Amino acid sequence: MNDEQINKSTAPLLTHLIELRTRLLYCLAFFMVMFGAGYYFSADIYHFLQQPLLQQFGEGSERRMIYTGLQEAFFTYLKLAFFTALFFSVPLILIQVWRFLAPGMYQHERKSFLPLFIMTPVLFITGAALAFYVVMPMAWQFFMSFETAGGNEAIRVELEAKVSEYLSLVIKLILAFGLSFELPVFLLILAKTGMVTAETLRHYRRHAIVLIFLVAAFITPPDLISQIALGTPIVLLYEVSVYLVAMTERRAQAAQEAAEI
Repeated sequence: MNDEQINKSTAPLLTHLIELRTRLLYCLAFFMVMFGAGYYFSADIYHFLQQPLLQQFGEGSERRMIYTGLQEAFFTYLKLAFFTALFFSVPLILIQVWRFLAPGMYQHERKSFLPLFIMTPVLFITGAALAFYVVMPMAWQFFMSFETAGGNEAIRVELEAKVSEYLSLVIKLILAFGLSFELPVFLLILAKTGMVTAETLRHYRRHAIVLIFLVAAFITPPDLISQIALGTPIVLLYEVSVYLVAMTERRAQAAQEAAEI
């Protein structure tokens, strides 16, 4: 290969690398803007995340949250700002990834993968909403049932949640539910690469159900409500994934037969 051929082959690579760098810079700039906005509104965002707990305290309650280290509240707000920036940046990152990859795909590949890119943020938000609006109120009610009023021969036991621990638990639940709801996307990608088939998923269905509930028990708080609330929809999503993989296989087979005619 002569120098002219080498220059022609390296030019497209450099162009792609420059484009990738530009898109990464866009994502980083957007993330930094959202981080600044998240920190500026961190108190308001934290008040929003407190709503499931406030519902359990009751209207007009004078209950409080505490922090025991001088820097704890500051780092909690930084963590919240980072989480907020990441939450709002993921859709833009997915869009940039798609716009970078799409020109190098065939038309049938773009039609195949575009729904997966659309499904990813939708499923994550659905899982996060389930965690926040359904699971957290039930879980907080269960945990607060261990409070005791006290009396002459007993000391009153009352919850005084720490701001950092509460935020960590909320983020853990939101991420656990959001990422778990990405199961159909993950299985569809494996199916498109030929690593799994619908028949394989059906054959190992019982193993998958056991594994799903084991993972749910590991990543959720130690209460049966959260584990069932996470495991049950994931099992349903697994069944939906089996159907989608089977449908994809039928379409691919039909397209192949049409091409052979």
